[in-house]
Amino acid sequence: MTELPPFTPVHLLTGFLGSGKTTLLKRLLDDPALSDTAVLINEFGEVGLDHHLVERIDETMVLLQSGCVCCTMRGELADAIRDLYSKRERGQISSFRQVVIESTGLADPFPVLSTLKSDPMLRHHFKSGNVVATVDAVNGPAELDRYIESIRQVAIADRLVITKTDLVEDSQIERLTDRLRRINPDATILDVQSQFCAKDLFEPDLATRGSMLQSQSGFFCEEMAVLSNADGQAHPAAIASCVLTWEEEVDWTVFGLWLTMLLNRHGERVLRVKGILNISGEERPVAIHGVQHLVHPPIHMEAWPSNDRRSRLVVIVDGLDLKQVQRSFAAFALTSRPPENRCSDGIGVFPPSERLGSYETV
Repeated sequence: MTELPPFTPVHLLTGFLGSGKTTLLKRLLDDPALSDTAVLINEFGEVGLDHHLVERIDETMVLLQSGCVCCTMRGELADAIRDLYSKRERGQISSFRQVVIESTGLADPFPVLSTLKSDPMLRHHFKSGNVVATVDAVNGPAELDRYIESIRQVAIADRLVITKTDLVEDSQIERLTDRLRRINPDATILDVQSQFCAKDLFEPDLATRGSMLQSQSGFFCEEMAVLSNADGQAHPAAIASCVLTWEEEVDWTVFGLWLTMLLNRHGERVLRVKGILNISGEERPVAIHGVQHLVHPPIHMEAWPSNDRRSRLVVIVDGLDLKQVQRSFAAFALTSRPPENRCSDGIGVFPPSERLGSYETV
């Protein structure tokens, strides 16, 4: 029996209504990379599992030809994951090493992710994995204009898959890609027509290896831009992104306390935090990644991508002034100079009464 990971990663496949989540999942179920995976879906019929089905384990669970366990979600998500865990422990199903959840099209991704932290049993056996969001090349621009859920799905994603690209011109795909990059400067963006596999979507982020970073800073996008709608006008949604850069080494304790207090007070509005830090006393950079209140364990990267040892932090917020975030760190860390920044929106300072709340462990 293959040794199981200490914490089983739970990946989320999200995307707006009709954006191609189910079609993508059906394609991925043929991939051998999902043979050690449990997949939670809304209904079997929506995915079309007939040609995949090997054995029905019970009314909510089937075993696929690839070895993947596929389950329907009836009731609470936490109950479904606990049931999977129980059956794995009793040997009733194969020893899956990861879980993939297909969410509903109107779902805000965060409540799904927060389930792992809020449930006492789950947080001791499972951890958040990657968020994969599908974006419709035909209807996506209009959905990004109209629905805040669509923007939040894009902002939180680790991987973005543009679907229906065969139905639009290349220039439309380029404009949509540029717009997605403005919302989420650090996500991997893939064309559904290209050759990629489940491993590309659900493997841990290889960008934490110094030799494989996307750019000198470690982020796809070096320059932030103002979030706009399909017509190029300022978007009514209050989502903005920013890259903060520090010249000095970072005190890990101070940074951790600042981030903890920031997320404690404003976690619902901090959609994403991701960066590489030059920590005092560390030769290698440390990568951090958080989605709202959830923060992944920090990772020691293999090497710096260049001689540039500045710390960089991508912050994506909803309705929170990014300059406040920048200035609050400078004030909290007692630095003489605020970090360099390239922000897409906002000016201001936290007044003393608004200074990041009280301490709480993330």
